[in-house]
Amino acid sequence: MKKIMAVILVMAMSVISLAGCSGKTDKDAVKPTEQGKVGTDDTTPGQDEKINLKFMGWGNDSEVATFQAMIDQFEEKYKNVSVEYIVVPSADYDAKLQNMIAAEDQPDVFYCGVDYVMKYAATGNLYDLTTYVNDNEVFDVSNIWENAINIYRYDGTGLGNGPIYALPKDVSAFPVVYNKDLFEAAGITPPTEADPWDWNDYLDAAKKLTKGDVYGTAMYSMESAVWSNGANWLDDSLTKVAFTDPKFTEAFQFVADLRSKYKVAPSSAEEASLSSYDRFMQGKLGMMGVGSWATADLWNNCDFEWDIMDWPVSPNTGEKAIWFGSAGLAVAPTSKNIEAACNLAAFLAFNEDAQRTSYTKGMSVPTLKDMAYGEYMEMDKAPANKKAFLNVLDDYGRLATQSRTFNQEWWSEFNSGLDSVYDGEISAKDYCESVADSVQQLLDKSIEQQKALKK
Repeated sequence: MKKIMAVILVMAMSVISLAGCSGKTDKDAVKPTEQGKVGTDDTTPGQDEKINLKFMGWGNDSEVATFQAMIDQFEEKYKNVSVEYIVVPSADYDAKLQNMIAAEDQPDVFYCGVDYVMKYAATGNLYDLTTYVNDNEVFDVSNIWENAINIYRYDGTGLGNGPIYALPKDVSAFPVVYNKDLFEAAGITPPTEADPWDWNDYLDAAKKLTKGDVYGTAMYSMESAVWSNGANWLDDSLTKVAFTDPKFTEAFQFVADLRSKYKVAPSSAEEASLSSYDRFMQGKLGMMGVGSWATADLWNNCDFEWDIMDWPVSPNTGEKAIWFGSAGLAVAPTSKNIEAACNLAAFLAFNEDAQRTSYTKGMSVPTLKDMAYGEYMEMDKAPANKKAFLNVLDDYGRLATQSRTFNQEWWSEFNSGLDSVYDGEISAKDYCESVADSVQQLLDKSIEQQKALKK
């Protein structure tokens, strides 16, 4: 009863309440020993028995079409399994999932964003996939990007260690995309791995590109600037704010100055009327951070040559950094067909044919390292410098700081007034000092919520 009341209390306090989750714990999940042998390719329990699975996710039209094609491939391979694909708008997704859990109608397999793994795992709504991953005969875990697996590990205190609660539906690298035509017209030579840019080189290029209705850059990634300068939002223990550190505020001010001082990035008003993403597609922006998930959009909407490059290094440290992302494929512990559900998640995440379908449609970088460094690199479609995607995943990419905390209210509070800094109304130093106490209070709340679930 104490456990149940703690969960109810935490869910009431949480910004994202997990309706219907109270009372469920990891102990309620189906145990690996109860599964029988899992992860045998081409097999499901009882070949003569028809199995129906529900799979729920979000996505734009191209993502939905890609996943439907992958599901078709799965059904061809596992002929006694049919999959009902439920697509929910991303803004409504979590509420829909909570309602389905409350109604005891949880999908067998479903998307679970990294930011939600701790909440859903702590309340017993994610099946522990560790034994499946270790014992399966479907994929070789050593061939998967290590970070793509580890971000779905949760040990009750944080991500990165412990049981595995989801498989990566994708791995999303976030390098810089640039307009090659604008670069050539301005006489700019892009950086290389051997000769990287630093912040000053990036600023010089942005100045050369800014002309007429063309801006040199979108707003620069705060993560890249801050991390590469040796700073972070929180301390190493993730319990104290650290963004009043001069190394942090220096990086923050560099980002803001691109707009407010140097005028090489669109103003907040211009951004509101035409996003940097659309501005780039229209050939009116020289550089911006972009995710690998946008490849299909770039193929379909850019009537100019484009490529990608690594983020610049800090002139102070010589280091570069950026975040990488992913959404997970989780299995419901209440599924009546655990083995088939695990096989579906693994197929969508790691099957060679499915991964080939995904990358050839411009959805993502392969989760399989040998495929990424092999046939993906050889694909005769932009970007030419695909290695910049792989560098993020294999070298300098990090999991976002806010994804490593139990909730993200503190993060929202920090971001609530960023435009005042970007528009030059207040310095980065003064802004950080002004929000430090309120952000710390929300971080403390997040920590207490996590502790309550462990009592």
